[in-house]
Amino acid sequence: MSERTNSDNTAGIRAAMGRGPMRPGKIEKAGDPRRALARLASYLRQYKYTLLLVLFFVLAYISLGLLEPYLIGRAIDGYISTKQVDTLWKLALLLLTVYLFDNGFQAASSWVMARISQDALRRLRRDLFEHLQKLSIAYFDRHSAGELMSRLTNDIDAINQAVSQNVVSLVASVLSLVGIVIAMFVLNMYLALSALLVIPIMFWFTNFIARYTRRGFRDLQRELGEINGVMEESISGQRVVKAFRRSESSIERFRAINQRVYKAGVNANTYALMLMPLTNVLGNFFVIVLVGLGGYLALQGLATIGMIATFIAYAQNFIQPLRQLANMYNAIQAALAGAERVFEVIDMPAEIDAASNSPLPVPVKGAVHFADVSFGYNPEQLIIKNMSLEAKAGQTIALVGPTGAGKTTIINLLTRFYEINSGSINIDGRDIRDISKDDLRQKLGIVLQDTFLFADTVMENIRYGRLNATDEECIEAAKLADADHFIQQMPHGYHTKLSERASNLSAGQRQLLSIARAILANPSVLILDEATSSVDTRTEARIQKSLLRLMQGRTSFVIAHRLSTIRDADNIIVIKDGEIVEQGTHQQLLDAKGFFHHLYMSQFKGLAI
Repeated sequence: MSERTNSDNTAGIRAAMGRGPMRPGKIEKAGDPRRALARLASYLRQYKYTLLLVLFFVLAYISLGLLEPYLIGRAIDGYISTKQVDTLWKLALLLLTVYLFDNGFQAASSWVMARISQDALRRLRRDLFEHLQKLSIAYFDRHSAGELMSRLTNDIDAINQAVSQNVVSLVASVLSLVGIVIAMFVLNMYLALSALLVIPIMFWFTNFIARYTRRGFRDLQRELGEINGVMEESISGQRVVKAFRRSESSIERFRAINQRVYKAGVNANTYALMLMPLTNVLGNFFVIVLVGLGGYLALQGLATIGMIATFIAYAQNFIQPLRQLANMYNAIQAALAGAERVFEVIDMPAEIDAASNSPLPVPVKGAVHFADVSFGYNPEQLIIKNMSLEAKAGQTIALVGPTGAGKTTIINLLTRFYEINSGSINIDGRDIRDISKDDLRQKLGIVLQDTFLFADTVMENIRYGRLNATDEECIEAAKLADADHFIQQMPHGYHTKLSERASNLSAGQRQLLSIARAILANPSVLILDEATSSVDTRTEARIQKSLLRLMQGRTSFVIAHRLSTIRDADNIIVIKDGEIVEQGTHQQLLDAKGFFHHLYMSQFKGLAI
């Protein structure tokens, strides 16, 4: 593995654990909740007619809910107080019908809203994932996998909790509050005015607490992203953890970030949960005011017992929406914080590809030319310095040098994973910046030291090299890669499903499958980055045979630490500190007794490079 990858992985691990200087996903300034809310609302805009149907259902059951206390008051004043028990059953039947329709409309609104919200979240999840696929490799260097997974899971789930379960409740609560206030004023102005004492107090406290609640949930979501990074890296690197006896160290690191999650959770929920007891206090105060004022009005003949009972029922119904709003604050604030983090990713600029999209001529010969190329991951610290090299069509070019020399960086520039600072890189005389990245990478085949295989069948992992390939073509590629013999011995042959990271295969078998995948892709330019460094000598010999078949007739760039494996390269380029210090055939470089000779001999004599 290259020095760049190692350093990036180390930085990513330290960042995810909160131990390094960089903390991915950290939001320094408070976000804009209105903008996040508007962005979320845009995902519901296409359902405006269906939402009108939901609104109709909500209005229907809110109206029926307002009718219920009124009917109870009528029953007290018109039937119970006058002892007209014989007609009371008719009102009871009407009240039962109202209750049934009330609950029916509530169920209908919830069902329709669930379908709308889940489809909107499906599109949001799709947009986030698709945009992640369009981001540059540099973005993933700066953000840990666990932190990004948190945005796809925790943050989306937070939005889901708010949208699918609370949108209807929020609308219903607001409409219910408005309806109850209007009904109160219609029945009795004096009792209604007492209700207005509670409303401004409640909203003032709610607005005051909301500022701290949203900040707390945003911090909580960020810490959850970091703890996901710790867990993902610890689980995926379990072999390394156990091999170096670092289980206790991993536990300590997890405890540290878990403690931060605990503190953030306590802080966020403390403010949010303050709203519930506040509404209880205000609710009790409201009832006390109504009982006292209502009793006085009843004694003065300005109100009836049924009206007071109706107002007390309205008071309870009035406090219920406020309690629901208080309960929803947890979900709403977490959703807004999650939405900010999701849209932060979606708003990241996609990988730039300013090419003309005109394809390379067919067939591609594969002549590659670097002309005065300079590059640095940090523009102020160049890794490649005014480098010029040439690979003629069909040649095998070996890149050698000590760790940190810039070998893998050259490959990253050829594949346009990163853009050069100056100079040019040409394939068949065309600057690769004038070729679309998709078209360029279609002509390149890469076999890496760390082979990545998917948790899918062997056949589908090979087919990843060319998705429209037939089964017969995949099998033929496996035979050319010398992988068919061990595939046939697997329980279900080519249809055997691999475990996560293909842990049920040996390193050599994984490498042979990656070679079969590259053979199927049929690239014009082949890149082999330490393709045999992780296997034993016998397996290496078998892989070398497969690689020779793959390299035949193709321009090949080979990075190898085992210098004995590149004896037959057409040109060996020796790199040190981002510059070419020597180049020539294997024998020419040995005869020159320069830096390559020192590297070569050190592998046999145990000298430090």
